[in-house]
Amino acid sequence: MAFPQSKSADGKIIIYPPGVKEITDKISNDELVKRLKMVVKTFMDMDQDSEDEKQQYLPLALHLASEFFLRNPNKDVRLLVACCLADIFRIYAPEAPYTSHDKLKDIFMFITRQLKGLEDTKSPQFNRYFYLLENLAWVKSYNICFELEDCNEIFIQLFRTLFSVINNSHNQKVQMHMLDLMSSIIMEGDGVTQDLLDSILINLIPAHKNMNKQAYDLAKVLLKRTAQTIEPCIASFFNQVLVLGKSSVSDLSEHVFDLIMELFAIDPHLLLSVMPQLEFKLKSNDGEERLAVVRLLAKLFGAKDSELATQNRPLWQCFLGRFNDIHVPVRLECVKFASHCLMNHPDLAKDLTEYLKVRSHDPEEAIRHDVIVTIITAGKKDLSLVNDQLLGFVRERTLDKRWRVRKEAMMGLAQLYKKYCLHAEAGKEAAQKVNWIKDKLLHIYYQNSIDDKLLVEKIFAQYLVPHNLETEERMKCLYYLYASLDPNAVKALNEMWKCQNMLRSHVRELLDLHKQPASEANNTAMFAKLMAIAKNLPDPGKAQDFMKKFNQVLGDDERLRAQLELLISPACSCKQAEVCVREITRKLANPKQPTNPFLEMVKFLLERIAPVHIDSEAISSLVKLMNKSIEGTADDEEEGVTPDSAIRAGLELLKVLSFTHPTSFHSSETYESLLQCLKMEDDKVAEAAIQIFRNTGHKIETDLLQIRSTLIPILHQKAKRGTPRQAKQAVHCIHAIFTNKEVQLAQIFEPLSKSLNADTPEQLITPLVSLGHIAMLAPDQFASPMKSVVANFIVKDLLMNDRVCQFPGGKNGKLWTPNEEVSPEVLAKVQAIKLLVRWLLGMKNNQSKSANSTLRLLSAMLVSEGDLTEQKKISKSDMSRLRLAAGCAILKLAQEPCYHEIITPEQFQLCALVINDECYQVRQIFALKLHKALGKLLLPLEYMAVFALCAKDPVKERRAHARQCLLKNISIRREYIKQNPMAHEKLLSLLPEYVVPYTVHLLAHDPDFTKTQDIEQLRDIKECLWFMLEVLMTKNENNSHAFIRKMVENIKQTKDAQAPDDGKMNEKLYIVCDVALIVITTKSTTYNLDSPKDPVLPTKFFTPPDKDSSNNKCYLSDEAKTLLLTGKPKPATVLGTVNKPLSAAGRRPQDRASGLEMGSNISGNSEPSSPAPNRGREQNSEVPETEVSENEENPVILLTVVPAKTEKKDEPVRNKSLPPQTSTERGKKRTAPAGSENIQQITEERKSEESVAPVPPKARRGRPPKAVSESNTAKNSDPNKAAGRGRKRVAASQESPAEPETTNVKVPKQQETNVKRASAQRQMDLQRIQVLDSDGYSVMDLESTPESSAEELDLFKSCESSQNEVDNTKLAERGFLQVRRKSMPKGRRQRL
Repeated sequence: MAFPQSKSADGKIIIYPPGVKEITDKISNDELVKRLKMVVKTFMDMDQDSEDEKQQYLPLALHLASEFFLRNPNKDVRLLVACCLADIFRIYAPEAPYTSHDKLKDIFMFITRQLKGLEDTKSPQFNRYFYLLENLAWVKSYNICFELEDCNEIFIQLFRTLFSVINNSHNQKVQMHMLDLMSSIIMEGDGVTQDLLDSILINLIPAHKNMNKQAYDLAKVLLKRTAQTIEPCIASFFNQVLVLGKSSVSDLSEHVFDLIMELFAIDPHLLLSVMPQLEFKLKSNDGEERLAVVRLLAKLFGAKDSELATQNRPLWQCFLGRFNDIHVPVRLECVKFASHCLMNHPDLAKDLTEYLKVRSHDPEEAIRHDVIVTIITAGKKDLSLVNDQLLGFVRERTLDKRWRVRKEAMMGLAQLYKKYCLHAEAGKEAAQKVNWIKDKLLHIYYQNSIDDKLLVEKIFAQYLVPHNLETEERMKCLYYLYASLDPNAVKALNEMWKCQNMLRSHVRELLDLHKQPASEANNTAMFAKLMAIAKNLPDPGKAQDFMKKFNQVLGDDERLRAQLELLISPACSCKQAEVCVREITRKLANPKQPTNPFLEMVKFLLERIAPVHIDSEAISSLVKLMNKSIEGTADDEEEGVTPDSAIRAGLELLKVLSFTHPTSFHSSETYESLLQCLKMEDDKVAEAAIQIFRNTGHKIETDLLQIRSTLIPILHQKAKRGTPRQAKQAVHCIHAIFTNKEVQLAQIFEPLSKSLNADTPEQLITPLVSLGHIAMLAPDQFASPMKSVVANFIVKDLLMNDRVCQFPGGKNGKLWTPNEEVSPEVLAKVQAIKLLVRWLLGMKNNQSKSANSTLRLLSAMLVSEGDLTEQKKISKSDMSRLRLAAGCAILKLAQEPCYHEIITPEQFQLCALVINDECYQVRQIFALKLHKALGKLLLPLEYMAVFALCAKDPVKERRAHARQCLLKNISIRREYIKQNPMAHEKLLSLLPEYVVPYTVHLLAHDPDFTKTQDIEQLRDIKECLWFMLEVLMTKNENNSHAFIRKMVENIKQTKDAQAPDDGKMNEKLYIVCDVALIVITTKSTTYNLDSPKDPVLPTKFFTPPDKDSSNNKCYLSDEAKTLLLTGKPKPATVLGTVNKPLSAAGRRPQDRASGLEMGSNISGNSEPSSPAPNRGREQNSEVPETEVSENEENPVILLTVVPAKTEKKDEPVRNKSLPPQTSTERGKKRTAPAGSENIQQITEERKSEESVAPVPPKARRGRPPKAVSESNTAKNSDPNKAAGRGRKRVAASQESPAEPETTNVKVPKQQETNVKRASAQRQMDLQRIQVLDSDGYSVMDLESTPESSAEELDLFKSCESSQNEVDNTKLAERGFLQVRRKSMPKGRRQRL
């Protein structure tokens, strides 16, 4: 067969395949295409073994590579030529027919350009393009280019072309051929140049990745396939950029971190050599650079399947170090990473915990916030991802100083509780893990911030007991929640309901004012009510304006008022409440105003006052649940509480709700269930049931006669033979719900009053309680009969007789014992004193002079240290009980104006010294009672001065509590003055600054102040003054500093009204004034300004000033003045900013490094709030520790000579005592008969004392060692006689465990004589025997309100600023925590 022939340009003969005519530039494009197709067909059919054909068509192959074809403008021609060339490379492989390197480059660049046709898969020529790609990939034709010097240009162009044409319309074959083509170039070449690497990596950059996902996928697969070959090239690139900083090596230098992230996701092996370079970058000096690396590594370590942390521990540890980076954004990024890491790599939680702990205390609010978000996010996904430590960090942050952080922590914990406890999504184990959350969230209600309180209320309504549940489910949730709460959480929940109920009352009173005619008085009352409401809303300043606006709307819209009245009415159901809230908000909403602050504030108000949980149906459901618990058919055990606990908690819950929702109890079914509870053996259940009847039973007598007939005998029985608390509630219940209460009470009073028998004290307690409350509630009817009971039995038979020597458990020497260890006789005496108080409070007059006699008896009780008969028949702990009862009794009587007027300054001072009692519990309970009465404005202002003596308390928690009590009381009084315009007329009794004269007078009569120029005593005076003045002078309101200075100066122009002719006493008064002036002048810069008004001094304590003379003399010696000026006052070791949240709940205050003072052995929760110590307190304000225990009797005082040791924080111990004083004349008790003392004798002994030689200097505060006392007693008195009179302060104690080697303290004989002589000065002519006639005597009722009791002192109400959680350890079953402490100095006696 003949082949068409032609000559090429170089003269060679070109043979064409059969049927193909000569191909020249003379023919048309169509003809050219037609002929080329035939050529393509020929080359396609040829194989490498056809040597003859290869030789025959070699000129044609060379001809097809001519410029005419390579630069032909027709794309079809170019495609066909490219296909021919590809086949030619296949046929002539491994050698190409083209020997010129330039020609080869032109050919491959030409072929590469044709590959762009792959982009359009719908093109008619796509199959030819695919053939071209397939052919090139299969033959690996581009490998020929390795021989070319500039082959890299060809490869770059090829890679760019393929990455640009790939798209989602290509099938798998196209991608595979592209990968084969490119991977062969990478794997068979000598290396990958930077430009070629860039052509691959650029597809991984986020911007390109988003533009062409297929190119990204192609590059990803290509890198995976060639990982081993390309890894050194990648390492070199990153080394150049990261380590050497040569950003010019590539245009991708600025995207290195994005590339590392993508490469790690593709194949971590690609970065084996790169990761150590990142460790270098983590330590860069450039914060932004560190931030970029941290962001990168956060993604690498946090990736779901990443094993980088285990494979590269050095890098992981270096990364963790960035949690402590100085650059805030770096720390923030680390914290954000932790969430993903916890969720994807739980095994790394241990490594992260310590670093998150540090960051949870970061100075930056945003970082602390994100720590919480990190932990909560992981916890919500799976609780097992977060350990208890991590949850503890969130718990701590609920007390953060920033509201945003606190809110996030509280809401996060609430969400966890709802998910794992309420819905039980992860089983009982997970529920148990977060069971503490409910208590912690409710504890936050102790915070002062209104925002915290509102959030707790919101959390309670949405997470703890969701209001949108059905009634039965909601009440079941509440029932078991209440049963499982700790005592402090219960108090907080009760307080929450109380506050909501109080706010409802405010709104109800506001609506009542709207019903009255407009008047000036009405407007004033309305304004005051609006201010009271605003105080219960966030941002009270703005709330006042919004409440004024809301009040105006109420006045104009009668329908809105009707909706609000329905909302706060007792009969409003939960469903009605939701409708009312919806209607009110709809009326106030403004569609044109998307964010409406006014509406938000009204919503806050409505949320607080709306009864979304409790209504009549809810109470009925609660009662049914309780009945099931009683019958044993409830799910108590499943819910984690015992049936007894559930019943008791259910009754307590109903009792609380009976105060806030009394009308919801009015049903026969409810009362029948309560009657069943009255018959139960559990005393507390019966007591709660009686109180519920008392609070809710006003309609029983008229509407439920059957209930009435059953209830009366039970109440009579409880009043006569029930527990003391049941008896109290029974009497009050009868008085509250029955119209014939006089008859009912008489039926109880007569048999009880006739059956009193002092020989059986254990049977006296309940009758005494009942009689006392009857006398208080019905004084007109029972005052006279009670007088004979008081005269003939209470005083003579009971109080003035000690029948049996009572030492329960032997002479254990403790100053305080639990209730069950107190002798029945002493318990009866305490109740007898309380009976006297109630009797007097019922009479409210002193016509029979009973109160005078009572006060003398109480004073005698205090002077005799609780042993009124001084026969030594009662133990130290029982004496402490009686001292406490006597001191509290004076406080209670002082709350009644008619009795306050007759309390003498001497009796006031004696009462004040109880706050320095030797027994810690006496001091604690007395301070709580004092604070509570002052906070309610029941006690006169002078009693606030008593807190100044707390500066001498050796226990830091007691001083801290006293300071907080002062702050609270001062703020209450100032707020009261602001809110009540009429209060300005009574400033003398309300203005806190007026406590200064009382403080000065009290300190001048301090029994420890015996030497007017003694530096140590003056320092004590200064310390007490500063304790009071520091709080008063925190703010200089209305130039109060100058007012205080003027007041003190005015005192120096008067005389002591208690002893106006006693020059020594007046000198003491003036010296205290001089010390006060030193404190004021050194601590204030505005004291010398003009006083805003002339102070008024109390005439009870100071005589009128002498207008004819002026006392400008300084009574302090120059030496004393210099030392007081140069020495700093000894401030109480408390926080400087008490109102700030503590660092963490339940944490005890930090002790100083010195081992000389022991703090609490618990978490600082012995008080409602336990601030940390103030570093400014001088060391000498603390007394050296002795190895003795405070509440013990007859101690052997051993002062340790070894360094003081630090107690273990969690080791429960008894109270500790300070060492006794070894040299002073104070504190020695004198033996005296129980009868009256002669005033003349006292005068003579005073004179004799003045002639006594000076006593040795005081070593430290306290009484002489017991050994000395005993030796004196042996020499000078009968051992059976009482040890003497005078208030006992802090006694030293014995038998501290594990005492080190000690040395006994010896006291000179002369000093013993001085002590003995000095004791006469402290005797008091009380004429006790003479006044023990028919007059009555009284003691403070420890139960100041019907709701409270002596057995349960409410720590929360006593100091609302508490922020700590309280341990479960109870002391004496009174809710007070045991505190490790040192004792109070002993030896202070009242000079009368």
